[in-house]
Amino acid sequence: MTYVDGYLIPVPHAKRAQYTAMAALGAKVFVDHGAVHVSENWGEDMLRGKTTDFFMAVNAGEDEAVVFSWVTWPDKTTRDAGNEAAMADPRFKEWEGVNVFDGKRMIYSGFENLVDMKG
Repeated sequence: MTYVDGYLIPVPHAKRAQYTAMAALGAKVFVDHGAVHVSENWGEDMLRGKTTDFFMAVNAGEDEAVVFSWVTWPDKTTRDAGNEAAMADPRFKEWEGVNVFDGKRMIYSGFENLVDMKG
């Protein structure tokens, strides 16, 4: 069954181009290691809630957008192996130490797919 890694990431508006470049490289690396789809999405028409919302979830400041992303894998076994291989991939070395976003406020988790419909 399809497996999905989901991410919420607070990214400063001023670093959108830098994040986009990093995300494009990341997408290539994940696909090269078995992912079937990578989607990176910059928050645009986002609602502010009273109890919770995407901004509160990652403690985003006024100068930050929330990026909503996911990586789709054929199954959890492929995801586990693919993530391990991706994290060891030397192409990620160029981004070591580059401060594009605060990784401590990033939320990510793995999900088993329940419904997946394409039109």
